[in-house]
Amino acid sequence: MNAIERDFYEERRRKWRRSAFWKGFFVAVLLAIVISFFAFSDSFRGSREHVARYQINGIISDSIERDDLLGDLARDQDAKAVILRINSPGGTTAGSEALFASIRKIAEDRPVVAVMSEVAASGGYVAAIAADHIVARGNTVTGSIGVIMEYPDLTNVLDRLGIEVETVRSSELKAEPSPWRPTNPAARARDEALVAESFVWFRDLVGERRGLSGTELSEVANGGIFTGRLAVANGLVDELGGEAEALAWLDSQRPGVGSLPVYDWKIEQDEPLLGRLLGRIGISKTFLSEISGQGDLMLYSIGQ
Repeated sequence: MNAIERDFYEERRRKWRRSAFWKGFFVAVLLAIVISFFAFSDSFRGSREHVARYQINGIISDSIERDDLLGDLARDQDAKAVILRINSPGGTTAGSEALFASIRKIAEDRPVVAVMSEVAASGGYVAAIAADHIVARGNTVTGSIGVIMEYPDLTNVLDRLGIEVETVRSSELKAEPSPWRPTNPAARARDEALVAESFVWFRDLVGERRGLSGTELSEVANGGIFTGRLAVANGLVDELGGEAEALAWLDSQRPGVGSLPVYDWKIEQDEPLLGRLLGRIGISKTFLSEISGQGDLMLYSIGQ
């Protein structure tokens, strides 16, 4: 091959490399735009009519993030109905009250159904009665309609260790109860009054939402728990079943809703950008762990 031919082929290789680089660059830019759309566009989730599913799990407490999300759901006119999936043993009275109010706001202009899982008791039941219809499994644990205040008494431990706690306070009711001293009768009476007042709120809410009164209400508002079957019998739950029954009820309230897609509404957790992007396009953390090699799966699970 002479010098002219070498120069010719070398120039062709340079052109091919430049062309390949720019093609790859534009493909990468297009891919980044597509992923960003799915990952960050709030309008994508609510861009079509759907049934919204919101899960209430664990201990219920006051939450700005939860209230904001449910407020967005209340304003989203594409969410034609709502399914609440509840698996909670309860929580704080204030947190349960705030959750109840947010759910009732949503229910002003669309049907809301609660689906109980393993447990929906105490504050979890407060969330359930915010719905218009309640579905439970036969062995769901529910009820526990009551209020409790607990605190430790460490005075015997301090005595054994020879420790005394000196306290200067403005009155005998200030900073009561305390684990460092026996509760005085006046403070005890005040705490009992607080619990009783909150219990009246809870009991009356159950009576209003479930149409119970008198002996019927007293028999369920005694702090006891019930299976789903017993809860249907005593009026705390409407029917046994799961999400299929919930969708059937929604369709009976608003024909056509039962055939709509179900979208999960959830609070976005802070996580690395790559994790958010891959999660939005359907690549799970489990999948990533499997393709990353023969790592320690137990350590991976602990890390999550």
